[in-house]
Amino acid sequence: MALIVDVRARIPVTREQISLKEVLQVLWMRRWLATGFTATLVAAALIAAWLAPRKYEASVLVAPVTETPGSSQMGGMRSIMSEFSGLTALAGLSIDADSRKAETIAVLQSRQLTEQYIDGNHLLPVLFSKLWDARLERWKPTDPDKIPNLWTANEYFKRQVRSVTESKKTGLVTLTITWTDPQLAAAWANGLVKAANDYLRAQAIGIADRNVAYLETQAAKTDEVGIKQAIYLILENEIDDAMLARGKEQYALKVLDPAAPPAKPFSPRPKLWSLFALFSGLVLSLFAAFVKVAWRAA
Repeated sequence: MALIVDVRARIPVTREQISLKEVLQVLWMRRWLATGFTATLVAAALIAAWLAPRKYEASVLVAPVTETPGSSQMGGMRSIMSEFSGLTALAGLSIDADSRKAETIAVLQSRQLTEQYIDGNHLLPVLFSKLWDARLERWKPTDPDKIPNLWTANEYFKRQVRSVTESKKTGLVTLTITWTDPQLAAAWANGLVKAANDYLRAQAIGIADRNVAYLETQAAKTDEVGIKQAIYLILENEIDDAMLARGKEQYALKVLDPAAPPAKPFSPRPKLWSLFALFSGLVLSLFAAFVKVAWRAA
């Protein structure tokens, strides 16, 4: 009997099980410290929200125009045009609605359009106002590498100022500008849509004029009635395209709801920031109590 040994008694206990009750007890004992810490975080969040610059969001809702004036007519003549597919592709009639829509959205947020708009409206000093000396009307940095240019302005505009979203359900596109001045935010949103329409309209006019000149030259070179008929069908469609582009201001993007200066800032949000600070304070206090109990049990 003396040789019987309780093996469990020889196993050293290196760690006790940590219960939620123990953690809550420690938290309750340190409740004033936890309350003060959480209150400090909430106060810091409110002060940061008060000092942070106000940012406003202005959005314009647009519908990409995907139909061309001669699309229905050319659809009815598809059997004839199939014999002259080379001329059809050359005239630009093979672009479908999805491709036209994708091209329009790409232009709306393209580097070239953005840089043209920034340069044309002299927005570099506005976008980088901290680096601009308004009194002397020159840049504060003397190093050319630190002076903002159109490339850096486009990158900043793309990351911080402009966003373009497309609804998968409706196909409508929303362009949103986020800026510290609500008037400028609305003006830039509407201005970018107008700039995209002007750019695509000028592009369409140039393409149509070149196609018309080419088709007229090809029509003069042939005496075959069938080929002339096909060329004149394409030519009529190109002339319609040019007339539509010249006479329609909202050529590629139809504005459904223009941007208006927002009355309330989008950011900062003091209530949201304070709630996040309150939650963070409670979580950190609970974690500190857990570490305290775990240290005792080690």
